[in-house]
This record gives sequence, structure tokens and C-alpha cells, in this order.
Amino acid sequence: MIMKKKLFLLFLLPFLGFAQTKEDNNNSEIKTQPFNNKSRLFKDWSISVGGGAAFMANADLTSFYGGKVNWGWNGYVSLDKQITHVFGISLLYTRGETQQKAYLNDLAGVGHGYTKFDQIALIGDVNFSNIMRRVDNKSNFRWALHGYGGIGFTGYKTFLQDDNILSKWPLYIEQKMGISSFTYIGGVGLKYNVSRLLDLELRTLYIISGDEEFDGGGWTREAAPGYNLINDSYTDNAWLVNLGISFKLGRHQDHLRWVDPLQGAYAKTADLEEKFKDFKVCEKGDGDNDGVCDDWDRQLDTPAGARVDGAGVALDLDLDGVIDLNDKCVTIPGPVENNGCPIEKTAPIVTKQVAIEEINKHFNGIEFELNKDIIRPKSFPDLNNAADIIKTLGAGESFIVVGATDSRGSSAYNKKLSQARANAVLNYLVNKGVSSSILTAEGRGKEDLKYTECDPATKCPEWKNEANRRVYFVAK
Repeated sequence: MIMKKKLFLLFLLPFLGFAQTKEDNNNSEIKTQPFNNKSRLFKDWSISVGGGAAFMANADLTSFYGGKVNWGWNGYVSLDKQITHVFGISLLYTRGETQQKAYLNDLAGVGHGYTKFDQIALIGDVNFSNIMRRVDNKSNFRWALHGYGGIGFTGYKTFLQDDNILSKWPLYIEQKMGISSFTYIGGVGLKYNVSRLLDLELRTLYIISGDEEFDGGGWTREAAPGYNLINDSYTDNAWLVNLGISFKLGRHQDHLRWVDPLQGAYAKTADLEEKFKDFKVCEKGDGDNDGVCDDWDRQLDTPAGARVDGAGVALDLDLDGVIDLNDKCVTIPGPVENNGCPIEKTAPIVTKQVAIEEINKHFNGIEFELNKDIIRPKSFPDLNNAADIIKTLGAGESFIVVGATDSRGSSAYNKKLSQARANAVLNYLVNKGVSSSILTAEGRGKEDLKYTECDPATKCPEWKNEANRRVYFVAK
């Protein structure tokens, strides 16, 4: 059901958006303008070109072999779009070639080769300098640190040759650009703002090919003669170091990557503060110093230190007529004469005899299991009320819990059963917090009939015999 509601709300979004737009268009007080080339304040497009060195960095055959560097080259061109002052995207094309070597064994000797590659990538550009720059920083902003990350497709051709005359050399591998040539790319760059038209950048990028064949070591990992087993990695990666130039396009003075739009807002705020620095908010002053001008203060004599509302009236959270400053119980209403706190009511004095009568009302009708001293759960609430009454009595009072039966059965059996039932009630009261020192249990069997004419029991109706089977309270 929740999913259906979400889908329904998703379906309604276009209609709600249309309704909101229509309402805004009908509201003559809201002035808007379309965002187009005429309303833009900054340049946000550029074209970048550059080039530099390329290395096979993490692979079986690498550009760093025998303490020497085997230099490769790369060049790039990109179309850059700045989305905000801290984020942009680029469509990047790169072409290059790496030179790499590796020693396999005495038979093969040193293998050497190259990888020629082409890459098309979409990368995101994060301007860390703009993220960390304060809006009140008015110094010249000419250097910026950028971070890059994205995805692309890389096609390549490789060549490998060694001294093993038994192998079918040279070995050529070609990977065409397609879905199987999916690669990751990331790096950092340092830009310099040369002029309103040009930027220079020193940039380094790292290409994760995801292929074991990118260095030319073989078509598979186990392919003879075994170059792809030199390195445990299953991906060959390249490292590019470039120096480039960016041509900023547009008629505006500044490019968005070098401007924080909030700086303009900050400057306007500073101008307003300077313009209205002598402006007096309160023409008539604030006599009671509560932060609310006397012009609209509804309580001109607010006590010092009292919190007030927007109209200058001292707060009274619990609405008891005592302001919070003087209220000892801020959240609980109470009379003025007791500093805003409620007056505690004293418990009424309960005499011992009244208590016994009240307790016996709750004892009346306590039920036990047939011929057992187990109290039935339906009698628990009555016993709980009796325990509460007993605990309200003063210390030093003593009581007897009396158990009685009807006239059926032998005297000895009835005596024993009534004693057990009286003990059961006493133990229940003690478990509810009544002191055991003030209670005594006494079983009287059929010697204490409420209706004495019911001996034998056949002489009385059943309701009288049931009343004789009871537990009650008496003073000791």
C-alpha cells in the first residue's frame, strides 16, 4: 500500500508542478525572467587542449624498468561545461602511446613493447578551492585546485617483442572501442587564471583499464610465454601527466569557475550595512530594556531579566498569572501566593475502624480454587486496593486476617483449610508492600459462621453458605 501511494504521488508530480507554475504566472507580484544567454552573468563554457607524458604504471610490463623511465606521450582535447562555481563536466578525448618493458626469464629475456590508445571519457570536475574559499575573501583568486573523476571507453593496439626465438613474435593485440573497453579515470589538476580568455593547467590523470591485455602481455592471463603472470593485478593502468591551456568562451568578463556568486551578495549586504549604520530602529527608545521598542511594546514596565514575546509581554508558560521570571514551577500552574506552584493536598485522616470497614468491602467475595488455598486471579484487583488502604495507616497498628468456612466437612479439615486461605491472603498483601509485622493470619474454620443458623448447611440456601466461606479483616 505504501509503495502504491508513492507511485501515485510520483504520477501527480508533473500536474502539481504545472499547477504551481500556472499559479505563479497568475500572480502579478512575482517577477521572474527566463534563464538564457542574455540573463547569464558569467562564462560557463570552455575548450581545453594539452599534452604531456604517458606511462604504463601498474602492469606486468611497465614504463619504469631497470631504474630507467620509458617515456610515452599523450594529447587531449575537451569541451568543458561549468554547472556551478564548484562543479563542472567535460567531454574528453585523449590519444597517446606508452612504452613498457619487463623481464620474464633467461629464455625470453627482456620483453619490450608499446600501447597506442584512444579514449573518450565523461568526467566530473570539482573545484576544491572554491569549496574552501570564504565569501568575504576579497583577495585575487588566480590559482585553483581541481579534482577529476569519470568513466570512458578506451580502444588500444599493443606490440610486444622479446629474445625468445621459439615464440611467435612479435605479438600484436587490438581492443576496439566499445562496451567491453569500459574504463575509469580520475586525477587532480592545478589551474592558473592567465586572463579573462585563457587558463593554464598542470594535470595528472590515472586510467584504470580493467584489462590484463592493456600492456600487451598476452591475450589471456595464462597465455605463453607468461608475461601476464608477472604482476598479480588483473588490471593494467596508465598514468598521464599533462600541461594544457583552456580557452574560455563567452562575452562576459569572468568565468564561473573563478567566481563565487555569493561574494556579490556579500558585497551588497556590506553596502547596505554601511548605508544604514546610523538608522535608529526605536524612535522612542526601549524604556524597560526588553529588546522591544516602546513604539509597539504592550508592557512598558517588564521586570529586568524577564523573557518577553514579540509584543514585549513577559512570558507565562503555564498561564497561571505568575510570569516565568518569578514562577518556581514554570510548567505547572499554581496560585500567586505559592509562587506559581500547586498547593499539595494533605491526605485525609483515616481511622482504624473506618479502614477496616473499607478493607472488608474489598475482601468481600474473594474467591479461591475449590478446596484449595489458591486465590483466583479475578480477586487480585480487590486485594490490591486493600493493600493500598493498609499502607496509608500509621505505624504501630496491628490486624488479623481471619479465614472461615461453612459447616460442611469435618471441623479439623475446615480449620486447616481456613488457616491456609488466611495465610494466602496475608502473603499476597505482604508481596504488595504491606509490612508483615502488622498482620496475623488466623483460621477459624466453621467456628466463625456469619450465618450461625446454617449448621448444618442443609438448613440454609446456598448464598448463605457461600457467605460463610470468607476471609475478612479485624483489629488485633
